[in-house]
Amino acid sequence: MNMSIILPLKHNYQDMSAIVDVIASNIRRLRELKSLSQKEVSAASGVPQGQYSRIENAKVEPAVSTLEKLAKVFEVSMNEFFQSDDIQEQINMPLLEKIKMIDQLGDDEKQALFKMIDLAISNKKMKDNLQSLIAS
Repeated sequence: MNMSIILPLKHNYQDMSAIVDVIASNIRRLRELKSLSQKEVSAASGVPQGQYSRIENAKVEPAVSTLEKLAKVFEVSMNEFFQSDDIQEQINMPLLEKIKMIDQLGDDEKQALFKMIDLAISNKKMKDNLQSLIAS
């Protein structure tokens, strides 16, 4: 009896090399977001530097145990390695990484973002002040 398990994937990959490409791209992106060198990631994860380089360059299919080690270094879930939807990835990105990304925005985008943050903080302060007045 042939029993196979089919796991649903978010994306319809044509072959394994496409998955390896997505993983490699995400690993490289995460390393760059953390401002780490390949050597630093290798040392922190215990993955030999040559092997890490081959993973990041999509030359080999990484083992699950290797992805677990890298996920710990990058402080992400293993799901991050398989995501190819940039918008969804940015939504789920940890706050510190989002803050680092602000530097990559254009000046107009930065100013608009800062105005939105200032407005949100002002609204919070106003609500807190009203609640304290009501409570007294």
